[in-house]
Amino acid sequence: MICCMMRIKRSIRSIQTIYITGDTHGMIDWEKINTTRFPEQRDLTREDHLIILGDFGGVWDGGEQDRYIIKTYEKRNFTTLFVDGNHENHDLLDAYPVKAWNGGKVHFISDHVIHLMRGQVYEIDGVRIFAMGGAESTDKAYRREGVSWWAREMPSNEEYEEAVRNLEKYGFDVDIVLTHCAPEGYLGKVVCNRAENRLTRFFDALVAEYGLTFKHWYFGHYHRDLEWDKFSLMYSKIRLLE
Repeated sequence: MICCMMRIKRSIRSIQTIYITGDTHGMIDWEKINTTRFPEQRDLTREDHLIILGDFGGVWDGGEQDRYIIKTYEKRNFTTLFVDGNHENHDLLDAYPVKAWNGGKVHFISDHVIHLMRGQVYEIDGVRIFAMGGAESTDKAYRREGVSWWAREMPSNEEYEEAVRNLEKYGFDVDIVLTHCAPEGYLGKVVCNRAENRLTRFFDALVAEYGLTFKHWYFGHYHRDLEWDKFSLMYSKIRLLE
């Protein structure tokens, strides 16, 4: 299977592209983006982007494997962006300097590997994108805090508040929403039976209470491919958006 991706054509100067895929988990699921399954990357440039929808897993323990993963992404023709999932070392991510990029806050993991921080709105080649990573682990009872699980997997009060403030600047109107987990209203009905949590309820509230409007919402986390209405659960399926 080939990774699920989105391409957006532009009319200004040259065509730039944005591809989106689901969780990569370090090296476990990154075969989705090799040149055999993602041959389009041969023609991409640094101005083009691949977005990973959480559980990037390339910032895990600061060790040799992390360095290998980041170096491999850095050699690619494109720029890699990711929202954080639940299976990340959030302490290490939080230790990176916060920088401004395309209208929002980011962590530069390397020159061309960029963490899209929670509650931020970005303008990428004319596309307005709201990003809000994080999710609650269902397997945390089997993990070790500070080693394979981090409490910061869920957003802080400040991050929820900043998300609302940033969206308010744009009248709660964006083109694309990027998250790791689904809104609560769609989670139980379409994805699977999972216990609700503050983050999934927050996503519901953005639409029901704040009036968030968007053209499409993409998320990963559940290791399935599913399309319905304006929502795409993404793991390995290809999707091209004109």
